[in-house]
Amino acid sequence: MSHPVVIIMIEDDPGHARLIEKNIRRAGVNNEIRHFESGTAALRHVFQPEVRDNGPLLVLLDLNLPDMSGTDILEKLKADEKLKRAPVVVLTTTDDQREIQRCYALGCNVYITKPVEYETFSQAIRQLGLFLSIMQVPEVP
Repeated sequence: MSHPVVIIMIEDDPGHARLIEKNIRRAGVNNEIRHFESGTAALRHVFQPEVRDNGPLLVLLDLNLPDMSGTDILEKLKADEKLKRAPVVVLTTTDDQREIQRCYALGCNVYITKPVEYETFSQAIRQLGLFLSIMQVPEVP
């Protein structure tokens, strides 16, 4: 019995979060989006057995969070037997090559730099939405 993919959005900027959700919806993605403004809250949520064991999940991860770095979250997700299968899309304002390398080394699937310009950002997210609508996410065995 396959469950619809739940999108976990970890983004502390409410404006960005609204923009991301709006443009993902605009691309025709109707999956549930659960938004968390801190890494602590997001990790607490995904590590609950009913979430962790019942995927599939897709994580949209901002790297610059108030309570912990996104790379720490990525590391925790990818170190977990069940959660490591969840695709992680990093959305961040950092286009530092070292950060990008580090995220891919830790197992992120897609790294997107948030364009500072509103219109460009909207477009990038809409394209991400189209990508999400066709992407296959593995079930948790």
